[in-house]
Amino acid sequence: MQIISWNVNGIRSIEKKGFFDWLAKENPDIICLNETKAHPGQLSSQFIKPEKLSYSSFWASAKKKGYSGVAIYSKIQPENVRFLGKGEFDDEGRVLAADYKDFTLIAAYFPNSQDEGKRLDYKLAFNEAMLKFCNSIVKKGRHFLLCGDYNVAHTPIDLARPKANEKNAGYLPEERAWMDKFLTAGNVDTFRHFHPGETGHYTWWSYMGQSRAKNIGWRIDYTCIDKGFLPRVKSSVIRPEVEGSDHCPVEIELKL
Repeated sequence: MQIISWNVNGIRSIEKKGFFDWLAKENPDIICLNETKAHPGQLSSQFIKPEKLSYSSFWASAKKKGYSGVAIYSKIQPENVRFLGKGEFDDEGRVLAADYKDFTLIAAYFPNSQDEGKRLDYKLAFNEAMLKFCNSIVKKGRHFLLCGDYNVAHTPIDLARPKANEKNAGYLPEERAWMDKFLTAGNVDTFRHFHPGETGHYTWWSYMGQSRAKNIGWRIDYTCIDKGFLPRVKSSVIRPEVEGSDHCPVEIELKL
């Protein structure tokens, strides 16, 4: 099973850059989109059920139009689809959880802590709610796959210029400490499992200063799982060659 996660920074914007042609070519079983910035009612039928593609779509949208939002396109009909169940986060369209036979797929767009940590408390509250949600899935004897933009570079090798960014959103000590907590709770960053210690792998680049061409980026998009699900993971990769957004897709292949 091939699953892709991509922060598209506006689904209507990415359509103009050939998104649906790319999706038809890639043909993943499931794709999770972050930062869709749209309500289904604002979109044409092509977005809801893409022509000539056998996907069903599911949406979580922010109350504020043009902001946040996640979506799942799936060839496999999930048994159930739900939100996080916390109004302060569901109002921003940050989470969709789809229950499949063997696991629960969580598509998430984690908050940005913003300049001077203006939303750090909100982000940390979201992070804790997400950890609790993941733990609840495991306690029920199920597995989870948490895909999305976590808005944090975990370690110094996850961004090109760690020293210069120590006081910047996405690399604050509190954010990185939560990522430590999440992983030591028995969860796995699948990309790092397959590529331990490797540098130069990023998923987001600023539009400024030719950052992408120079590969001055951050790895802030992840596919994480509970460790019990690890034997089912065949590969986990980053797709920097795919353009159209300031992020690139991340991809995981499962053996189910």
